[in-house]
Amino acid sequence: MTLDPTTDLTFTRTLRAPRALLWECWTRPEHIPHFFVPRPHKIVSVDIDLRVGGRFDTVFDVEGNKMDNKGVYLEIIPEEKLVFTDSYEEGWKPKADPFMTAIVEMSDAPDGGTIYTATARHRTAETAETHKQMGFYDGWGTVATQLDDYALSLVAK
Repeated sequence: MTLDPTTDLTFTRTLRAPRALLWECWTRPEHIPHFFVPRPHKIVSVDIDLRVGGRFDTVFDVEGNKMDNKGVYLEIIPEEKLVFTDSYEEGWKPKADPFMTAIVEMSDAPDGGTIYTATARHRTAETAETHKQMGFYDGWGTVATQLDDYALSLVAK
């Protein structure tokens, strides 16, 4: 994948958890509320239909304000790659004002952990800059840390 520095925001980090466990966290609705938004914000609803064209719908609670996020999966490669977007709702219904397409990639790290890459692709440079100013790197970095910590807590149980 060729990234466009004017419209794509991305980072790579090595996480301690194995990718099979991270994949489970990303693809089972009961896990999403534990990591998907930076605390103290919350996910109050998740609906996943894990197939290309299937829904990835969440409802955020940000300081008491509910934010409904409907999207669909565009690409699924088990334990390697998830691509989802808010450009469409289930049934390929286009959305009037899409924000981004998210790409989560995972591969094995030499120490048993996971090389984790998160990318947000935007339609315009202005939208990417807005997302950057909203705190993409801090926010998505926090989500990666929360994901890693949560996944490792599952192993400890």
